[in-house]
Amino acid sequence: MSYIELFGWAAAATTFASHSMKTMLPLRLAAICANLLFITYGTLNSALPVLVLHIGLLPLNCFRLVQIVRTTRQVRAANPASGLPAGLVSLLSPVAVDEDAVIFRRGDPADRIYFIKSGRVLLEEIGAEMHAGELFGEVAFFSENRTRTLTARCLGRCELAAMSEAEFTRFYYQDPAFGFFLLRLLARRLEARSRPDAAPASGIGGRH
Repeated sequence: MSYIELFGWAAAATTFASHSMKTMLPLRLAAICANLLFITYGTLNSALPVLVLHIGLLPLNCFRLVQIVRTTRQVRAANPASGLPAGLVSLLSPVAVDEDAVIFRRGDPADRIYFIKSGRVLLEEIGAEMHAGELFGEVAFFSENRTRTLTARCLGRCELAAMSEAEFTRFYYQDPAFGFFLLRLLARRLEARSRPDAAPASGIGGRH
């Protein structure tokens, strides 16, 4: 076996390894290594299709890697008390809601999570208010029947952003740090609700 073939086999092994990765960061790193090995192999072996393919894939994988690292840093630096980090807020889509509008009702299917950019949202059944900078609606994604357990209504004029269930699930599995962020957020709310002196309108929220 020549040293040129070694580059080809190493590139193939790295590509196989990248497909076995469970999270995106190591996958992209393995993919970049495979691109570099294939570029070396294609150059030494005059394999033009291989060379052109991986020269094109290398900048794409590097770009995605930078995106993942930037978002991961923002999520890890986030404090649940201040709502979602800026990197995640920028991924949410604006939602048009009327003044005093009902966002979802108890029993509705859970299809989105919401972030309050401005205004207040009332969780009617427990009388809790959510304020600007807070996330709500995520608990229903983890419930057994995936339906809303509370009714959420705007108090006056609200500005909301939302993330679909598909986007939420993709991001949850793509970045474990986001999962830890949600766990810290849920733990904070459960702790607040379990305090003896907790008021109904605590601003922490509850099941939704």
